[in-house]
Amino acid sequence: MSTGTGDVAGVATATDRTRSLAFAVAWLAYFTALQWSLVRFSLLIVAVLTVSTVALGVWQWRRIRVLLTPLAAAVMLVGSAIATVAVSLFSYLEGTPLVVVKAVLVAVPLLVAVLLRSGRPGPTRAALVVTIVGYLTVASVAVLGDPAPRIDVWVTLQQASDALGRGVNFYGVTWVDSPGVPDAFTYLPWTAVLLAPGRWLAGDVRWALMLWTVVAAIGVWSLATRARAGAGGTAADRDGPGPRWRATAVIALLLFAPGTLTQVDQAWTEPLLLAGIVWWAVLVDRDRAWWAVLPLALACASKQHLALLLPVLLVWRPFGVRRSVATGALAAVLMAPWFLTAPQDFVHDTVSLLVSFHAILFANTLYLLALNTFGVALPFWLTGLVVLGTLASVMVVVHRRQPSLAELLRWLALLLLVANLVNKQAFYNQYWLVGALVVVSLALSDPRPSVPGRDVGGEGGVHDHRLRRVPDA
Repeated sequence: MSTGTGDVAGVATATDRTRSLAFAVAWLAYFTALQWSLVRFSLLIVAVLTVSTVALGVWQWRRIRVLLTPLAAAVMLVGSAIATVAVSLFSYLEGTPLVVVKAVLVAVPLLVAVLLRSGRPGPTRAALVVTIVGYLTVASVAVLGDPAPRIDVWVTLQQASDALGRGVNFYGVTWVDSPGVPDAFTYLPWTAVLLAPGRWLAGDVRWALMLWTVVAAIGVWSLATRARAGAGGTAADRDGPGPRWRATAVIALLLFAPGTLTQVDQAWTEPLLLAGIVWWAVLVDRDRAWWAVLPLALACASKQHLALLLPVLLVWRPFGVRRSVATGALAAVLMAPWFLTAPQDFVHDTVSLLVSFHAILFANTLYLLALNTFGVALPFWLTGLVVLGTLASVMVVVHRRQPSLAELLRWLALLLLVANLVNKQAFYNQYWLVGALVVVSLALSDPRPSVPGRDVGGEGGVHDHRLRRVPDA
């Protein structure tokens, strides 16, 4: 099995190029549909998300090699710019701030697409700088231009941060002027802990979300560019259309996916979760799997549905049983102060309220499709059976194949995507995390052809020689 990270342009076949363009079109359709989904329900959006789920499943099952080529990256970036002006973009910004943000969301992807097209080192470095500066500009203008967004997420995060600063358990707090639920903090506690410094130091949790997004981007760079012993990469590989080019392209796609403005404006917390998962992957890839427990535990102590990932990691040998159990145990310890001081409030806010909460009619899921179209509310046992069945299937495949880190990230994305699709409350932010994990996996892709007939390994990341070295984690 190849373990190098060679030159994309030098080894991509005609089939590779066709697949990469197909991925680019699918990625654009997925994220453009998500941008359009704010805030509306549409059969077309549900159809796009359902087809995307099937396509990702086929890609994973057949282990089709997909590369991120310069042309594919350009198509996605240009398409993102077009989506900004051609598709409805939900935001509370008005006037000059909205004009400025839209201009940046159009200009930066177009400029980055041009800079990346050549694959040369100088333009690649310039593309990275333009991407980071552009994102920080968009996020800063969004925060300053809309200092009090009318969404319950922002209100609860702000006031939970204040409660934390006073030493008060925020699961027992009643929110002031919340446009949504007035007396529940529906996240797990470390969402508030990790975002509170933004409120304490700069007045708004979204500054911390901006920082965590950059932390995730740094993790992507580390994943793509780490020098691998024995890889035999040349200087061009390291700085041309190879690892550094791939890292820059993936970061640009993450930070300028369609709907980026709404993600920042609404204070949605998925970038925090992505940072935890990406740095888990970085540490596993660097043979620091025990250290990887920490960022993953922090992510699991921040939002409930990441618990779905642990059973899959339990059967993946580079992380394994002991580390997965340790992750769950550490997450429990991290959450214990809030549970022990207000157990009823904690369970109500984070479990029972969410299970019993009414369906939100503009969630683009199969659950809402059944409800809005046929008047049928799918029973909890049925949607739960779909999720658990998908989890069991993914566990079996991962246990049998012991895939590469890149392929594993896509299996995790598929699991979360199915869970979203049968949920009654899944929106842009949950779907964004899925798309982010898929594109991050391409930062790890080994551009050399894989060896047919092998059932262990894959494209980059943790390779089969490491799997043999860690017989039972």
